[in-house]
Amino acid sequence: MDHLQGFEPLAQRYQGFILDLWGVIHDGVKPYPGAADCLARIRALGKPAILLSNAPRRAHAAQAALRAMGIADDLYTGILTSGEATHLALRDRAVPGTDRWFALLGRRMYHLGPDRDRNVFETLDLDLVEHPAQADFVLNTGPDDLAGPTEVEDWESLLQSFRAHGLPMVCANPDLEVIRGGTRVICAGALAQHYETLGGDVRWIGKPDPAIYTPVLAMLGTAPGETLAVGDSLRTDIAGAKSRDIPSCWVLGGIHEAELGANPARINAAAAAAGLTPAAVLPRFVW
Repeated sequence: MDHLQGFEPLAQRYQGFILDLWGVIHDGVKPYPGAADCLARIRALGKPAILLSNAPRRAHAAQAALRAMGIADDLYTGILTSGEATHLALRDRAVPGTDRWFALLGRRMYHLGPDRDRNVFETLDLDLVEHPAQADFVLNTGPDDLAGPTEVEDWESLLQSFRAHGLPMVCANPDLEVIRGGTRVICAGALAQHYETLGGDVRWIGKPDPAIYTPVLAMLGTAPGETLAVGDSLRTDIAGAKSRDIPSCWVLGGIHEAELGANPARINAAAAAAGLTPAAVLPRFVW
């Protein structure tokens, strides 16, 4: 595992790049210093870069948020979000030959999540209901992080109600937590993880599920071994890349920064404890 200070050696070594958004490109509020420049330099090399995010919203919504932060469309090749993958799975649930789990969901859906994530489902042939007792399944896009930090315990009674009614849950963001503007907040994955401990049936969409990498590799046009996945989370980004034999670069300035700092021994130990060996480690996504 190479401990590097900049991305340039990796940009020269690999032919295509899978880049996480939250924790690598931005902190949920603004881009990290140097991230846009790094994207521009990859583009100047003529190499493709796909943004792969566990954001529980459609790709076009994530792209609009990037534009608002000053990250232009031409700085990357394409974008795929777990919200987009969720939209497609729900849209195509009745298509013959598709995943039977989705085919059996029904059409009455309870949405656990903020209004800004409604783009995941609002054009679909689904009936949105107001109470768990009316639902066939739950779409979990997470608590409203703009309303302030929350704890899983705040959602206990609602999750218990889902379980009492035997509702399967679609988790559109496998992240457990993120750092938003310096504040740690829980994500949909934390609620889904607790729902599983209650005996709930959950289908996770996004990293680290190896299935999410199939369309990304097709968008890149590169083989796994010549592709580099860049992310800040061992559990999702680095483990997900490993599941498809894709080399990875672990960026430490995101979710693990407060825990590990710049201590090489602590960094190496954390990766080893997770059974992961990133090709390289960077403090930030900078050139």
